[in-house]
Amino acid sequence: MAFGDLALKIGMLLVFFGVMIYVGFYCRKHSTDVNGFVLGGRSVGPWLTAFAYGTSYFSAVIFVGYAGQFGWKFGIASTWVGIGNALIGSLLAWVILGRRTRIMTQHLSSATMPDFFEKRFNAKSLKIAASIIIFIFMIPYTASLYNGLSRLFRMAFNIDYSVCVIAMAVLTAVYVIVGGYMATAVNDFIQGLIMLVGIVAVIAAVLGSKGGFMESLKGLSAAQDANIANGTVPGIFNSFFGPDPVSLLGVVILTSLGTWGLPQMVGKFYAIRKEGDIRKGTIISTAFALIVAGGCYFLGGFGRLFSEELGAVGGGNPQGGFDNVIPTMLQSLSPFLIAVVIILVLSASMSTLSSLVLTSSSTVTLDLLKGRMIKDMDEKKQLLVMRALIVVFIAISAALAIVQANSSVAFIAQAMGVSWGAMAGAFLAPFLYGLYWKRTTKAGCWVAMLFSSVFMIIDMLANLKVLNVNLGLLQSPINAGAFCMIAGLIIVPVVSLMTKAQPKNEIEKIFSCYNRTVTVKAKDSIETEE
Repeated sequence: MAFGDLALKIGMLLVFFGVMIYVGFYCRKHSTDVNGFVLGGRSVGPWLTAFAYGTSYFSAVIFVGYAGQFGWKFGIASTWVGIGNALIGSLLAWVILGRRTRIMTQHLSSATMPDFFEKRFNAKSLKIAASIIIFIFMIPYTASLYNGLSRLFRMAFNIDYSVCVIAMAVLTAVYVIVGGYMATAVNDFIQGLIMLVGIVAVIAAVLGSKGGFMESLKGLSAAQDANIANGTVPGIFNSFFGPDPVSLLGVVILTSLGTWGLPQMVGKFYAIRKEGDIRKGTIISTAFALIVAGGCYFLGGFGRLFSEELGAVGGGNPQGGFDNVIPTMLQSLSPFLIAVVIILVLSASMSTLSSLVLTSSSTVTLDLLKGRMIKDMDEKKQLLVMRALIVVFIAISAALAIVQANSSVAFIAQAMGVSWGAMAGAFLAPFLYGLYWKRTTKAGCWVAMLFSSVFMIIDMLANLKVLNVNLGLLQSPINAGAFCMIAGLIIVPVVSLMTKAQPKNEIEKIFSCYNRTVTVKAKDSIETEE
C-alpha cells in the first residue's frame, strides 16, 4: 500500500473521529439530567430525529452482512428488502406509531419501553421481563456490529481485527457518555449525510467497474446456483422476485416490520419535539431509508458478478462466507472511495452502537436498578450508573465480537436475526396494541413476550447444534423472527379477549391523552346559514 494512499485514509478517519468527539463535548450541556441524557429533553427536531431513526436502523450488519448474504441469494430482487424497509419500516412505522407513541409516553411520563409497559398495563412484572429481554438480546446484536466493520478495515489497512473493535468501542463510548442522546442525534445526522453520499458514490463506482448498469445486468443474467431452487434458470438472479420469493418475503417482514418493536427505534419517537415535526420526520426518514437501504441491497444484488474473486466459480457459496461479498466488491475502488466506504460503514455502525448501548443502559438503570436493587437513587446517581453501564455494555459486546471472530459462530446476519427477531417478536404486538386497543391485557403481553423469547432461544440452540430439533423453514433465524412477530399479532388479541380487562376508569385515564379538547381560530369570519 502506497504511503500517500494510507495517509489519505488515515487523515479522513482522524477528521471523522475528531468531529464525533467534538459533538459529544459540545452537547454535554444537554445531558445534565436524566430526561436530557436519555431523551434529549423531548425537544429534538424532525431532521435529527429522522436521521437518528435511519442511522440506528442501518448499520454494518445491513451493509456488509445482510446486503452481501441476501444479494447473493436473491440477486437484484434483494432490492425489495430495501424498499420494504423504506415503506414498512420507516413510512408506516412513523405514520402508525410516531404520534401516538410521543403523546402517550409523555402522558405516562415514560422514558423507556419497559417503563411504558409497566405504566400502560399497571404491571411491574412486565417491566422487569421486558428489561431482561432487552439486556439478553441487545448484546449479540451489538456484538454483530463490529464484525462487518472489521472486514472492511482489514481490506483497507490490513490491521488486526481487535484493534478495529477497540478503537470503535472507545470512540463511541466517549461521545455517548459525554453528550448523551443529543450527541448521538447530532452525530447521527452527520453520519447519515455521509451514508447518503457514500452509498450513491459506491454503487456508481462498483457497477462502473463492470461496464455500467446495463452490462452488469447482462452479466448477472448468466449467474446460476444449482444449490437454490430455480437457480439453474437463466436470468433468475436479475428477475423481479428472484429464485426464492417466499424466503425473500421473510427477510422483508423481519427487517421492515421488526423496527416497530425494537426499543432503540421506537425510542426515537419519545424524543421528538412537536406534532408538525412528526409529519416532516416521516418524509425525511422514508427518503433516507429508500436511498440507504435500497442502495445497499441493490449493490449486494450484483455480488455474483464477483464470483471469481470470491472463489465461488460454478455457483457455489463464496469462500470466506457471505460476509466477504461486499468487501470483495469494494477492493478495486480508488483509495479515496475506499476511505469513503470505511467512514460510511463506521458511521452506520457507530450510530447504531450508540443507540443500542444508550437504550440498554437506560433500561437497566431506570427499569431494573432504580427503586429495586438500589433504593436511594437520585438524579446524579442515575446518570453516573447509566454512564458506567454504557462502558460495561460496550466492553462486553466488544469482547464477544473478538471471541466470535475466532470461532465458527453464526454469520453477521444470523447473529442480528436472533436478536432482532426475539425483541421485535416480544415487543411489537404488545406495544402496538397497547397504543391503540383499550382491551389489551398484561396477560396477552406476557404470553407474546414469552413465546417469542423462548422460540428464538430454541431456534438459536438448534442452529448451534445444541438441540437436535428440525424446525424446517423456521430453522433460519430470519424466518423464525418474522414468524414470531406475526404470531405476536395473533397471540395478544386472542389472549387479551380471554383474560380480565383493566379497570375502565384506569384505562380511560390512560387513553385520555388522545382526547384533548383543542380550540382553534376559524379560517374565515363570515358565518353561513343553512
